[in-house]
Amino acid sequence: MFLPSLTELTASEGYRRYFTVVPALTGDLRTRNYRLRHQVYCRELGFEPVRPDDLEFDEFDARSVHCLVRSAASGQDVGCARLILIDPEEPEGLLPLEIACAATIDRSLVAAMVEERSQIAEISRLAVVGSYRRRQGEQDRPISISEADFGTSDRPRQPYLALAVYLSLISLARQYGARILLVLTEHRLAINLARLGVNLQQIGDPIDHRGTRIPSLLAVEQVIDGMSAPLRGLFELISHELCRGIQAAGASAVRANHHPLGVAPGTIRLPQTSRTTVAAEDSAHLPADA
Repeated sequence: MFLPSLTELTASEGYRRYFTVVPALTGDLRTRNYRLRHQVYCRELGFEPVRPDDLEFDEFDARSVHCLVRSAASGQDVGCARLILIDPEEPEGLLPLEIACAATIDRSLVAAMVEERSQIAEISRLAVVGSYRRRQGEQDRPISISEADFGTSDRPRQPYLALAVYLSLISLARQYGARILLVLTEHRLAINLARLGVNLQQIGDPIDHRGTRIPSLLAVEQVIDGMSAPLRGLFELISHELCRGIQAAGASAVRANHHPLGVAPGTIRLPQTSRTTVAAEDSAHLPADA
């Protein structure tokens, strides 16, 4: 299990020292998310073309929940990610992984684990700014976890930034009712995610997508139930940060007709909000096709 020599207190306090997370639900916060993605995906890595508005977004962002990781010291946005949802009113909508891996994935493995397609989501667009991934061999990856991140048996440490990103997505999945998460990942990253207690199940043959990537899934509740005490404490801390942000976002927290649970896991639901209200808020802040 993940770093058993660390206690729940040291895990949580270590994270607090360096980072904080916020759900990017309002128009302004999502724009900051798109700007960070542009910096990493377009300018630093060249995965996407540079855009004159310095915003990187696509057609899936309109039905995504985004999160930002900030430096506690500077307040700078240093990492981001998104959870792409399936609208329960449009369940036939495909996720990017389902499109890219159409010829290789075993859809029956996914379908057997959920009651309806709206309980499936996809982890996507994970990014960390270049100054936080300058180690040799990592400059060409949007996010990574190396052996060095875990320290040694005598002096263990936690890869807090990667933890913040992945635990945020798992927490948001729980809040928005996603039971299964799809992810396209490198083999090495999958191995190191397992060291964090995030075990992936391969659901198809690897494909060539910015290198060799493996289509996989993770079961949200299984990951949460399997967390060690230190990791669980950190997960709940991050979850409460996200819940405060969800409460502050109000109507903007409703995404793709998914209503989050509320200000704390398993508690009050936010009031129902019409598509018209959310669409009006989006159009006031976002690019027209985001």
